[in-house]
Amino acid sequence: MPSQPVPALPRSHAVPEQSSPAPPSSSSPFPERGMAGPAPVRQQVGRARGCGQRVEPAELRDAARCPVMDADGRSILFGALYGEQKAIVVFVRNFLCYTCKEYVEDLAKVPKEFLQEANVRLIVVGQSSYHHIKPFCSLTGYTHEMYVDPQREIYKTLGMKRGESNNVSVRSPHVKSNMLLGSIKSTWRAMTSPAFDFQGDPAQQGGALILGPGNEVHFLHFDKNRLDHVPINTVLQLAGVKTVNFTNQHQIIDI
Repeated sequence: MPSQPVPALPRSHAVPEQSSPAPPSSSSPFPERGMAGPAPVRQQVGRARGCGQRVEPAELRDAARCPVMDADGRSILFGALYGEQKAIVVFVRNFLCYTCKEYVEDLAKVPKEFLQEANVRLIVVGQSSYHHIKPFCSLTGYTHEMYVDPQREIYKTLGMKRGESNNVSVRSPHVKSNMLLGSIKSTWRAMTSPAFDFQGDPAQQGGALILGPGNEVHFLHFDKNRLDHVPINTVLQLAGVKTVNFTNQHQIIDI
């Protein structure tokens, strides 16, 4: 029986497992594995926001070949970050963005042992110079993995939005500052930093994905504006990681 065309999925979704994934080419950054990785998540958790978005296998393979840089300026292929292990990958707007700063401050609260128990990596990717990684980690208390894509090649390849959609009424549960106060803080950080720059394209939006092992997309969410973050516990749940009580009262779980 011929297969039916796959309908467009909501932008924030868990992606069904592909029945016949295309084999990686000889130049693929994913090494051969002795056993199959965990099956992709099949159920949606969280609100579907905005128009349908998805990442095709070919797009992910192209993104996998793009280099990212670590805090010491060393280059590594993006696909190597999740080639052998499932990874939560969070793309931030820029390192001066106050909403990104406060979101990453909460990502910093995810215990390393939770990730180790689930065999999942937690990775933040920015789009500035690698020189900004260490100061941003110090500012946010973030001790997990962080890389940069200075030319925004991965952002472009995966189709992340550039520009702001103000008609989307969302509010990140991880952002504590209002826009005026947050903008003032961001401007002050820019003025007092060694290099006065925006630490990335200020119009670029980010997103969150669960990838790997290999060319697997389990979940994606592309932000439509600076407050359109997927709740961290939603991503942790989908990746099989224990959730975190960010408020010390109630867990942030978007159902």
